[in-house]
Amino acid sequence: MGEASQPHSEPPAAVPRIGALQRWAPGLHTLLHYRRAWLLPDIVAGLVLTALLIPIGMGYAEASGVPAIHGLYATIVPLVAYAIFGPSRIMVLGPDSTLAAVIAAIILPLAGGSVERAITLAGALALLSGGCLLLIGFARLGIMADLFSKPIRIGFLNAIALTVIVGQLPKVFGFAVQADGLPDKALALLRGIGDGQVNAVALAIGAGSLGVILLLRRLRPQWPGVLVAVLLATVLSAIFDLGDTAGISVLGPMPQGLPLPDLPWVSWSDLSYLLPGAIIIALLSFADTSVLSRALAARGRYRVSQDQEMLALGVANMASGLFQGFSISSSASRTPVAESAGSRTQLTGLVGALAIALLLILAPKLLQALPSALLGAVVIAACLSFADVPALLGLYHQRRMEFALAMVSFLGVAFIGVIQGIVITIVLALLVLVWNAWHPHFTTLVRVDGRKGYHDAQRHPEGRAVPGLVMFRWDAQLFFANAEIFRQRVLQALEPSSTPPRWVVVAANAINDIDITASDTLLELHRDLRQRGIELHFAGLKGPVKDLLARDGLLDVIGTERLWPTLGSAVNHYRAQHAVEWKDWDEH
Repeated sequence: MGEASQPHSEPPAAVPRIGALQRWAPGLHTLLHYRRAWLLPDIVAGLVLTALLIPIGMGYAEASGVPAIHGLYATIVPLVAYAIFGPSRIMVLGPDSTLAAVIAAIILPLAGGSVERAITLAGALALLSGGCLLLIGFARLGIMADLFSKPIRIGFLNAIALTVIVGQLPKVFGFAVQADGLPDKALALLRGIGDGQVNAVALAIGAGSLGVILLLRRLRPQWPGVLVAVLLATVLSAIFDLGDTAGISVLGPMPQGLPLPDLPWVSWSDLSYLLPGAIIIALLSFADTSVLSRALAARGRYRVSQDQEMLALGVANMASGLFQGFSISSSASRTPVAESAGSRTQLTGLVGALAIALLLILAPKLLQALPSALLGAVVIAACLSFADVPALLGLYHQRRMEFALAMVSFLGVAFIGVIQGIVITIVLALLVLVWNAWHPHFTTLVRVDGRKGYHDAQRHPEGRAVPGLVMFRWDAQLFFANAEIFRQRVLQALEPSSTPPRWVVVAANAINDIDITASDTLLELHRDLRQRGIELHFAGLKGPVKDLLARDGLLDVIGTERLWPTLGSAVNHYRAQHAVEWKDWDEH
């Protein structure tokens, strides 16, 4: 007993601490167990990644409605946060082209032209979206992302791409516009072109940079097209001093130093306006990050907790909001760059964050000659990469109803507003879901020579029905909204029968639930059929559904002897009980 009481508790106590670290800070756990062989690949990958993080971050910042420098703030801080809390070893977070239009659509109407207010609103939106992501992670509410069905995403992404492209085109043409919404932006763009505001030099830089990015993406996808365009345009702008000599818009000197924490204070009315947008951003970020995270884990042969992924993404968004950034997400374009450059762990993101931080501290004027037309081209190239017109056309040829949903999403987001368009489309999708449950597929079943089982009479008009036996299949649950329709369809199925029906057998394999209203309707149907001399039977009822019917007392009325495990057993018993002229195709 004395030896047993000796301090053997310390080693076991260390295990929970390590387990907790792996659970809540998996990135930090990886860094604490870092292997020397990973160091050089991670450093090289981080430096390669930095060349993309800087122009893309600044471009997406301007597309979001805030100064370019805040795109770097929204890159540095989330990378550090994810390096600590992120479970995916090579995931890259940062400003996102998909979110840019959503952020701009939310904050710019409230900002009223004030840059400082736009920065504050963007920070508050990041805090709210981060909070929503934390809620998703803690409460395991990731199923909400399923509201963004494929048609909704296709319409949304195409509308976002069009909206952002139209918003960035004035930069490429060398002038600025003040407009909200796609129609106003398009009119302002056309008006600027018509009024002769186009700067030929800016247009040449913007169009040339876009051409370089797209051409290298197609012909040399392994080359960093964005980096090539940035270097060429910035060097040309600096050598010829195009900001002064040609009058093009350039980035100018950036503020020196790192961002300081600054809580973005907004009013309650602003919060009520920002919250729906924060929920949309959280769901979009969740959907994108989940897909990318699973793909990376599969390639790396490791497991990732989606709940922890959302917690890390939430922390990164909140950190971005606290340090003068804006809402961010995972990047499906920058992550493959890090992966192909040899990234091994989250240290790659830390190297990228450190490189950008050193740029802001030591050389904030290095990029001051970077043309705004180039940033516009970078954003447009990103939008062209996720716009998917062929998928929209494919829906038209494959599923007209889902094409209609995609078009509602597209038109709503493009012409009404991002939040309003998404909400309208989700509500419409839910209404379609309710309508499908309200009016599910049903059919009568027949025997088809040469084929086993019983088949849809509408698809097999050559099929034969057992005389006096109506087999009716219902392909959905039974509940208050469709119970009466079920009763009517069963009664209608009796009419085409050439022989007076004796039995109705409901093929109930697809019925997974029956509520109290449907139970009462079944009782009413049983009584109607009994008055006509017809027995109501069920085949293939699931055990839990039988329990519900027993609890409602329906089985006491119908009789458990009328429940059959399969259609075949019901048919065999019917034929044994009633002498009918019937020979099956497989009976010899």
